[in-house]
Amino acid sequence: QVQLVESGGGVVQTGGSLRLSCAASGRPFNDYAMGWFRQGQGKEREFVAAISRSATRIVYADSVKGRFTISKDNAKSTLYLQMNSLKPEDTAVYYCAANLRASYFAVSSAKNDYDDWGQGTQVTVSS
Repeated sequence: QVQLVESGGGVVQTGGSLRLSCAASGRPFNDYAMGWFRQGQGKEREFVAAISRSATRIVYADSVKGRFTISKDNAKSTLYLQMNSLKPEDTAVYYCAANLRASYFAVSSAKNDYDDWGQGTQVTVSS
């Protein structure tokens, strides 16, 4: 089991930037792949970005390509999501998640592949 705590959410204007963080504990950090998902009000939870255990494979949703960057810092056991050029449609609760069964180079956009989830952090982009 992995414990995950998100932070860094807030309110920004259209075109602004935020960096989300996800602090992990409970298992060695490199033993699992990680991802970001989001859920807007009245909408389904959707995939945003994911990174492999090796950090050499990364996948983004089409809606955020070129604007968001996922990365991780093994020394700090922390996952990041840098969000630039934010739009009102990016408004959502953002969740990080851990895939405990991933092989070293594997990456997945399927929410059912993820085992443990954080409580989420709110991102609001004003128009």
